[in-house]
Amino acid sequence: MQHSFDISLEFAQTQDKLDILHSYRERFLFPQHNGQNSVYFCGNSLGLQSKTVRYLMDGELNDWAKFGVEGHFQARNPWFSYHQQFSESLAKIVGANKEEVVAMNTLTVNLHLLLMSFYRPNGNRYKIIMEAGAFPSDQYAIETQVRMHGYNPNDAIIEITPKEGSHIIEEADIEAAIEQAGDSLAVVVLGGVNYYTGQLFDMQRITVAAHKVGAYAGFDLAHAVGNIPLHLHDWAVDFACWCSYKYLNSGPGGVGGAYVHEKYGNDPTFFRLAGWWGNDEQSRFKMQKGFVPQQGAASWQMSNAPVFNMVAHRASLDLFDKAGIIALREKSLLLTAYLEYLLLQLDNLSFTLITPTMPERRGAQLSLLFHEKGREVFDILTKKGVIADWREPNVIRIAPVPMYNNFEDAYRFYEILKSIK
Repeated sequence: MQHSFDISLEFAQTQDKLDILHSYRERFLFPQHNGQNSVYFCGNSLGLQSKTVRYLMDGELNDWAKFGVEGHFQARNPWFSYHQQFSESLAKIVGANKEEVVAMNTLTVNLHLLLMSFYRPNGNRYKIIMEAGAFPSDQYAIETQVRMHGYNPNDAIIEITPKEGSHIIEEADIEAAIEQAGDSLAVVVLGGVNYYTGQLFDMQRITVAAHKVGAYAGFDLAHAVGNIPLHLHDWAVDFACWCSYKYLNSGPGGVGGAYVHEKYGNDPTFFRLAGWWGNDEQSRFKMQKGFVPQQGAASWQMSNAPVFNMVAHRASLDLFDKAGIIALREKSLLLTAYLEYLLLQLDNLSFTLITPTMPERRGAQLSLLFHEKGREVFDILTKKGVIADWREPNVIRIAPVPMYNNFEDAYRFYEILKSIK
């Protein structure tokens, strides 16, 4: 889709006035720089704090003071069932039935738990496909899962790399690798959006290819959830997990989430590690031997909900319920395209955009690969009130988050970059 953009502050401010989501910006707290909001383009690392978090946290603290242990059942949001209040909101964000999702643990913990269920090598079927250069936690989790089953990671893990001279992994190359692995392939685990380049993978296409050879398909959605519309159930994705502190703005170390397709979650014979909070609620307090999984993804829970950790999650999901992921994506496409347009006007710095140029193939991120002085540029940006993200060896990642970033942010960023000699 072609857009008509203009390089002027007036244009950016006009776009902000036309933005139906513009008011959501006022619901967040921005780090300050010289008395004004920083240009905060780091939501792909840590989202901003919603102004309602403190109020909601005070409510939980008051309930703890008032009820003590009885807060598990008498608090305004009873702690016994606290995780259930997120299911409907998360289901809309990831495109699932509410029984297929659960807020629990953290990202890598959930990845390990899900791999314990879905990576169960048998005979010749023991290999895992992942993208080369995946976020380290994924690399470490998959490597140790493979070792736990007695396999050599150099043999069992198939890493898909971009073609020489490219930074993008083509889905056709993933499909070819899946087909070549054939019945030796146990599971495909990819990031829904690559953390480094911002590339959005065609998860439905990859899932179809995995199922064709009898393998499971799972995704790390850390950089996809709250960023792009997802349809995990309709795509027949087997499992997925995510964190909530990036685009879901749920605070540092915020509670993670998991999705398990209903055909596994509703099958009590399908293997999952047992935890007290995953047991059927009706028999949980009988304290008896014999794990009886409750239905759905909630049966993968280990322990009771970290209530205070979840407060910011509630504040954020309330905003997502109101804004809607479709409207957020529409703004994201326009805002990211505008920022890309501005960056391409610069001739004073030497960098390449390694994020896909086609809007439907990327999330709310642009990655700038600097050919020289990258770290110097990043440090100047920081001193001038831009909060972005530096990734070794020479990439600056910027995330124009539609929930709270605006077009004037993009223009200010451009102006600062333009001033660098």
